[in-house]
Amino acid sequence: MTRTTRNVLVLAAFLLIVYAVSALGALSTGPAVKGWYTTIQKPAWTPPSWLFGPVWITLYTMMAVAAWLVWRRRDNPGRGVALTAFAVQLILNAVWSPLFFGLHRIDLALIDIAGLWLAILLTILLFFRIRPAAGWLLVPYLLWCTYAGALNLALWRLNA
Repeated sequence: MTRTTRNVLVLAAFLLIVYAVSALGALSTGPAVKGWYTTIQKPAWTPPSWLFGPVWITLYTMMAVAAWLVWRRRDNPGRGVALTAFAVQLILNAVWSPLFFGLHRIDLALIDIAGLWLAILLTILLFFRIRPAAGWLLVPYLLWCTYAGALNLALWRLNA
């Protein structure tokens, strides 16, 4: 297998992994958006539901590319730790939707998103050390999760 073929296959694998996390979240989100979520109180600054899909697809794509850029730095001794941090934040990301939309546990989702935010920040810092472009690719994700965390907090306060 050529190096180019391997790189393409690994990029495809990263895309598959992050899109699988997205699909997992959609399993919980879809039914709740049309049901339970319509019944809870929301702040005026809640975005329309249709916006979340395109934003998340863009962010997941950027996440996969960032991880792939770090993976390609095989000679960097920090690569394993950075990719482990990436995996941790991805797991926390995967847990949020089932907590929030599946179990209707706004409180537990708030705790999860706080941990997710910290894990993303750590991942960004580690990625910057290895490949600055990879760190920059995750900054919009951190910003969106900051907004999502504030929204989660507001929803918890309004519906507790």
